[in-house]
Amino acid sequence: MRRSFKFLLRPTSKQAVALAACLEDHRQLYNAALEHRRTAYARAAVTVRYGDQSAELKEIRAEDSDGQGRWSFSSQQATLRRLDKAFAAFFRRVKRGDKPGYPRFKGRGWFHTVEWPRDGDGCRWDSQPEHPTATFVRLQGMGHVRVNQHRPVKGRVKTISVKREGNRWYVVLSCEDVPAQPLPTTGVVVGLDMGVASLVATSDGECVANPRHLAATADMLAAAHRELSRTKRGSKRRRKAVVRVAALHAKVRRQRLDNAHKVALALVRAYDVIVHEDLRITNMTRRTAPKPDGAGGYLPNGAAAKSGLNKSILDAGWGVFLQVLAHKAESAGRELIAVDPRNTSRTCACCGHEAKENRLTQAAFRCTACGHTAHADVNAAVNILRAGLALRDVAEAA
Repeated sequence: MRRSFKFLLRPTSKQAVALAACLEDHRQLYNAALEHRRTAYARAAVTVRYGDQSAELKEIRAEDSDGQGRWSFSSQQATLRRLDKAFAAFFRRVKRGDKPGYPRFKGRGWFHTVEWPRDGDGCRWDSQPEHPTATFVRLQGMGHVRVNQHRPVKGRVKTISVKREGNRWYVVLSCEDVPAQPLPTTGVVVGLDMGVASLVATSDGECVANPRHLAATADMLAAAHRELSRTKRGSKRRRKAVVRVAALHAKVRRQRLDNAHKVALALVRAYDVIVHEDLRITNMTRRTAPKPDGAGGYLPNGAAAKSGLNKSILDAGWGVFLQVLAHKAESAGRELIAVDPRNTSRTCACCGHEAKENRLTQAAFRCTACGHTAHADVNAAVNILRAGLALRDVAEAA
């Protein structure tokens, strides 16, 4: 398996300055490469590719030895590959007929990561064995940067990335050949229904609370945003306000990820087969389209209510939870099945009767055909489990 390990960096003040300079130079390289492609195609209809720009790196580094020449050649190639992938995704969306999304220039607040594609080429993980109680990562132009390694690294380190989040720096190790850690079988299966009132409802009748981390921090975030709006662009006070807002959002993100890990781990330990909804979260949280009334105005479309629902869905972090659950299930040797969620909340788990009227409220379910009553999310989780087991039986019979 391939897994990533993320650790907090503890750079010195000089190393922090060097890290910021490295990030800025790679951002400028990305923007210059994007301008090169745009200009070449606009003036001469010439398509510039990654190989062409990579061949020019040697000359660029020679001309700017105090800038671009300070950093690893392979990390700069990785930045050019990043731009090449952005163009490949753009052409792929055009071919599919989706919204194209032409690659954009990266502002200072939109470029946060530098990657070294191979351990030992401009970077080295834990390269100081004479310090048994400390861990370091060696980065070209920055020296040995101290790492707060809170867990062991497993597998073989393939790529190393440095990422800035607010005023913190992290190192991300992408490792190959990470050994699986299978758990003993339990012989129990479960269906999961994702929700907003409860993060997860299981077919066993358990409802896992939704912490609503963003809602809990809403007052502090509102105050931080008001302070930011009163600052002048380019001022030192504004930079401090931006860092404060970013720090609050980063805290919410860490809390949400931590909760996802805890809930997913508990499920993986307790069940052999886990069935969940195959959710299209991007579509579910899309803004409501306006409805013209034909007289120059617009009809009511419930945009305000939909906006609140979208915010609650994103605060629950369904996508993060399902991604973490998939990784833990793979490592533990558990089976994960995704099923179509349509009508699972309207169908009776006892008689199979499907009707909109079965769902009385957000939490109450009462079948209009047989009179079965249950928690609506638990009833949906039972239907999800049955659908997943049916899919597994069909796959085994094929």
